[in-house]
Amino acid sequence: MKRNQFKFLALIASSALMVLSCTNLEIEESDSIIAEATAFDGVTDPSSVVDELYRNVWGFLGNQENWYAMNEVSSDEFIVPTRGTDWGDNGIWRVLHTHDWDFTHIFILRTWNDYNQTIFRASEVIDSRSEADPVTLAEAKFLRAFSAWVILDSFGQLPFRGVDEGPEINPTILTRTEAVNLVITDLEEAIPSLPNVAAGADIELQRASAQAARFLLARVLLNNHIYNGSGTPSTDDMNRVITLVDEIASQGYALQSGYFDIFRDSPDSETIWWAETSVGNNIFNGLHYNNTGIGGGGWNGFSTLAEFYDLFEGDPNSNRGELDGTPLDGQEERRGWVPSAGTPFTDAAGTEDNGGFEDGSNVGLGFLIGQQYALDGSPLNDRPGNPLVFEKDFNSIIGNNERAGIRVQKYAARFGAFNNHKIIFRYADAHLMKAEAIMRNGGDPTALVNELRTIRGATPLGTVGEQELLDERGRELYIEYVRRIDLIRFGQFTREWDFKVPDAIGNAEKELFPIPQTALLSNPNLQQNPGYNSVN
Repeated sequence: MKRNQFKFLALIASSALMVLSCTNLEIEESDSIIAEATAFDGVTDPSSVVDELYRNVWGFLGNQENWYAMNEVSSDEFIVPTRGTDWGDNGIWRVLHTHDWDFTHIFILRTWNDYNQTIFRASEVIDSRSEADPVTLAEAKFLRAFSAWVILDSFGQLPFRGVDEGPEINPTILTRTEAVNLVITDLEEAIPSLPNVAAGADIELQRASAQAARFLLARVLLNNHIYNGSGTPSTDDMNRVITLVDEIASQGYALQSGYFDIFRDSPDSETIWWAETSVGNNIFNGLHYNNTGIGGGGWNGFSTLAEFYDLFEGDPNSNRGELDGTPLDGQEERRGWVPSAGTPFTDAAGTEDNGGFEDGSNVGLGFLIGQQYALDGSPLNDRPGNPLVFEKDFNSIIGNNERAGIRVQKYAARFGAFNNHKIIFRYADAHLMKAEAIMRNGGDPTALVNELRTIRGATPLGTVGEQELLDERGRELYIEYVRRIDLIRFGQFTREWDFKVPDAIGNAEKELFPIPQTALLSNPNLQQNPGYNSVN
């Protein structure tokens, strides 16, 4: 009978070790959760293991902490300021934005553990002794490729343990280039056996498809010159990106009008891969406590910087709109709007009645700035009784009032604040990847970018260079996991923005996160990334 090998690996230290000191750093046998290995002869039920891996990855992707925070809060897109004592959390949010993190940061440790464990479990399914059917095998390769990409992109090196190796064997460390080759090989081998799922499907898109694998492969190739250290995109890589995007489009994927409708729990032409995980974090983490009664109110945390808001067309200090979203301040569609009241209840799909209004419909979409309103149109106040006017600027990253900061909403509370439907890969991203690949091969991306801008109700650009393309990706893809990755690729992750510590400005070492100290102690083959001092 086939049996599962040990599930927790020496390369993954228990999260109980997350708090380190300068003493007593020797790892005892009880310091890590390591089951004794048995001879591996395949997993009992490969399909069930892959189902479990999907559930795990979906859970990772629904979390506002960990990898999401590492990619978004570390950028110019999000800041999680302290308001009174709220969101202090011993500084774990602040240091991500200021680029003052270190190897003890719990989000970094969890990301390392979560995705490395997924890689190993997927490898068990991929092993020929597990005798997985072709689709299950391809899905395991997709999930391993995705998880390995997260690790190589975040940390620059990848511990890799063979399924026959016991805990006494220290995992081999793949360089960034070696890890990229693993990811590319997994995806290339997975694509022929994954189903071709046409645009507009629903449940089929929560699992890997040939289109999702092509999308991830295009993203990896677009960043390959960062990973291999050449600094110059290869013509072959860029041509392949263009071909992959065209292959995705051949299945009916296309840009869709109605920007915020894409983020509802309904079929559309853009969604390539979505996770069965709640969108509630993305709704409540920025709303004020009094914005809505749904779910007990908002959490008053995540906000954006004024400089990111200013990337969008429209009045720099106001973002009002009619109840149906018609802009009143000259803003483009993607910047959203703040309604002056709720929408009368008509029993529209996904809505609930609250006193004759669609519950949550007083909450705007996009970027919330200025006065906020209740369902009945009365101006809201904050808890001390001041008008709930979201302010553009912060005094500092700590000690703010409840109203500081522009809030960001992409998923609408009125259509289901706890829907388990979060978009991970989207065609507009692929469309812009193609435009960028054309640009990096010496072509003109202006027509492709303007095709998107026209659909989004934005003024066409005369010419598009690197800065315009980066800005367009920011406007289109905010809060979709990619801002840090984009800023690095365009050479702007280390530029100055509000509250970044001076030592981080211009410091390319911040483009990688530190290897968690517990991982270094458990595997001497790992080397700490430059710029991070490890405790000895």
